[in-house]
Parts: sequence; C-alpha cells; structure tokens
Amino acid sequence: MINKIVKDATEAIADIPNGATLMLGGFGLCGIPENSITALAKSNVNNLICISNNAGTDEHGIGQMLKNKQVVKMISSYVGENAEFERQLLSGELDVELIPQGTLAERIRAGGAGIPAFFTPAGVGTEVAEGKEDRTFFGKNYLLEHWLKADFAIIKAWKGDAAGNLVYKGTARNFNPMMATAATVTIAEVEELLPIGSLDPNEIHTSGIYVDRIFQGKNYQKLIEQRTTSGN
Repeated sequence: MINKIVKDATEAIADIPNGATLMLGGFGLCGIPENSITALAKSNVNNLICISNNAGTDEHGIGQMLKNKQVVKMISSYVGENAEFERQLLSGELDVELIPQGTLAERIRAGGAGIPAFFTPAGVGTEVAEGKEDRTFFGKNYLLEHWLKADFAIIKAWKGDAAGNLVYKGTARNFNPMMATAATVTIAEVEELLPIGSLDPNEIHTSGIYVDRIFQGKNYQKLIEQRTTSGN
C-alpha cells in the first residue's frame, strides 16, 4: 500500500502552480485547512481561482491569500465576513461568482461523481439565472448548472491514516468530503495521523483512493467568525 504522508503543509502545496484552480474545504472558519492556507499565503503562488463556501475573514482563512492579492477569482456562497474581499470586488480587482450554497455543494458533488450538468430550482427568477438554460419539469422551472472540478482540493479532517483514509468531526464534515472527490490532486491535513489499520472501516468518511497527500497539522486555532453570548 502506498504511503501518502508528506512532511508538512509547505511540502504538500509546493507544486501548486500559478493560475491553478483550488477547492478549499470548510464552512466559515470551521473545518478549514488552516496549515495549508497559511503555507499558500507564505508562498509566491498567485493568479489562483479559489472554490470555497466562504472567503474567510480579513486575517484568517482565505482572507490571508486575498490580502496578498494571490486570488484572481472566487467561486463562493457566503462572503460577508471579509472587508478586503468586498473592497476588491467593488474595485474590480477580484472576479467573483456567487452561488446559492446548495447549488455550490451539488456542483462540487457532481464534479466528483462525473455528472457534467444538472437542473435545480435554486436561483430561478434571480440574477443567478442570467445566461443559463431554463427548463420546465412537472410545471416548475429549473436552471441548468454545470459541475465544478479543480486542479487541487485542499481539505481538513479530524483523523487520517497513511493510506489517506479520512474521518471528519462534527460540522467540519461539510464541503471537505465532496471536494476530496472533485480534484486532480487532493491534499488532506489532519489533526491525528494514525497507522494504517487504526481506523474502523465503518467510520471512514473519505476513502484513501481519493487522497494523494496527507500530513498532520499543528497549532489549530479553530476560530469562529462571530460569538454572541447572552451576557448572563
């Protein structure tokens, strides 16, 4: 069995070229590949197209890469926590494709499943529908959407083994599993890296067949965008 372990995030992302299309897992700041994003932000790679549920915040997540002007296009669903993203969008520096969250998830899943296009009712009658084929099925209108695929998927899991099998925890099991299937190369960072055979096969969420590189991350901050308390 092939050992897919690499030393760290720097080694894992070293061959990502300028102009690459990346999928980056996570929901908000939950379940994002923190180590890999930081390594990308410290690298010289640029002109990236990033597919992600969100754009991080000004100082965390993909926000680090936006701050460095490494991203030329974002394909996202929720971007409300990043002032630099807003500035670049309004100034025309950043190309942005905003997609309903469910449609984004399904386009990624379709990419991994080999389904080039599908119809969905989300976005009918809105700006999302501009330039897209519209069909009626059983009396209801649907839009044609196309799959999303990437050169690299960079994801985060709770546990993994040397063969690349992954287990996610809680809300981090969001966009990470489907992104793992929809890229030419999948890079996984994990909190716990275990020997092959340590994971219960019945608990594995992503099979190692989809993962090309894996490493154990460190110093995870696990931040959230906003915290609201009752004051009691």
